[in-house]
Order: sequence, then structure tokens, then C-alpha cells
Amino acid sequence: MVQLTLPRNSEVKAGKKHAAKPGAKRVRRFKVYRYDPDTGENPRWDIYDVDLDACGPMVLDALIAIKNTMDATLTFRRSCREGVCGSCAMNVGGRNTLACTKGMDELPSGAITISPLPNQPVLKDLVPDLSNFYAQYAAIEPWLHTTTPAPQTEWRQSEADRGKVDGLYECILCACCSTSCPSYWWNGDRFFGPAALLQARRWLADSRDEAAGERLDALEDPFRLYRCHTIMNCAQVCPKGLNPAQAIAAIKQDMVERKA
Repeated sequence: MVQLTLPRNSEVKAGKKHAAKPGAKRVRRFKVYRYDPDTGENPRWDIYDVDLDACGPMVLDALIAIKNTMDATLTFRRSCREGVCGSCAMNVGGRNTLACTKGMDELPSGAITISPLPNQPVLKDLVPDLSNFYAQYAAIEPWLHTTTPAPQTEWRQSEADRGKVDGLYECILCACCSTSCPSYWWNGDRFFGPAALLQARRWLADSRDEAAGERLDALEDPFRLYRCHTIMNCAQVCPKGLNPAQAIAAIKQDMVERKA
């Protein structure tokens, strides 16, 4: 039988327990991933018993309550609290989501497990390093490319053409889709992943853009585009209800049509 020896820091150990204040009537337990690179210690699971009567209904409300009243060292990202910025993307109960739009009552009874987005280096606690993710987004050059002289007022577009970018432009770059994709886990350094490719399709579909050929040339690569295996995790976890797999299929169709 094969015996594997894992690096010491790959083992997540039991951590500290933080009880709710005496007298709390509605309490929910949170099991939160903690990691501080400055200590050199293994990651750990800390336990927090949160008084639900003292915080709002969303998972992010509970995290804020933990930080404000129980453990000021807990680190996580958050900003808009409206499901628009994508900052508070994390793995809640085994599924990537936005903490600010995930209600605690949507999750099964019992402890709620919260960890960083999977497959990305962890900077601290619930904060992943998304440098590679953003570099891939920048690589698809997400801005209008034109050769026609710019109009004095604006680039005009018909209502029908404008409708072609529906389901694409709404992406908030939270990285929930890419970090839920096994193909991205295996080849994240070369496969662009669902989010970047959905954004690439957004510009290919824009009738005002005049660089479709160059954009397709940049994606014509064994890894950048073609490592999508239509597993569909991306569409299942997208908090905006988008379908990156469908966008990737459309890019592949564009590749076929230009060779026909």
C-alpha cells in the first residue's frame, strides 16, 4: 500500500473555542479556517458560538460580529455588503459563495464551516491571494479595441447587439467560479479559468469591438481555452446566476467558425 507523507503545514489542526456570552438564547456554531503566515504554525479550525440575536441574518454579519465582539484577529475581505463587489467570496458549508448574500438560514442546521476560496494561496485566514486570477483577467485585455476613429460622442449600438452581452457583463470577478473548477485546480497557471474566459467572451460578443481575430489568436492555445471539460461547477456556484461554461463553449464555436 502506498504511504504518503504530506508537508507539515498541510494538516489543519484543532484551534481555539470561543463561547457565546452567558444568557444567549439563539446560538449557532461557526468553524472558521485560521492561518497566520507570520507565526509559522499550521492552519487551524477555530470554533465560535455566535449569538444570532446580536447580529444580522447573513454569514458576513456573523463574521463581522465575531471580529467585533469575540476575536479581533480574524481577517477577511468585505466591502459593499450588497453582492456587487465580490470581495467577501469564500467557501461556506463546502460551496463557494458571497458571505454577504448567503443567509445563515439557507444552510443546513449545525455548525457552519467557513474557509478561503479553494486552490489559491492563503495570505491570512479567509483572504486568498488572487494575483494569478487578476493577471489572467488582465491578459484578455478587458477593454474596447477599435481601429475606427472614435466618434465625437459615443460608440452607438443597437438594442439587439447590446443584448448579446447580457449574461456576460454582470460578472463581478469574485472568483467563485474559477476556484470551484477542477480544471483550474489542475492547470491554474495556464488555463485561464471560467471567469477570465467569460470576460473574454464578453468582448468577443460586443459589436463595437474590432479585434475579434486578435482576441481569438490569443486564446488559441492548448491550455488557455481548451482545458474546460464542462464540469459545470462554475455555473452552479456563480452568485450572479451566470453560465461561464456556456460562454466558453461559444468561444470554441467562434474558433471553429473562423476556420470553416
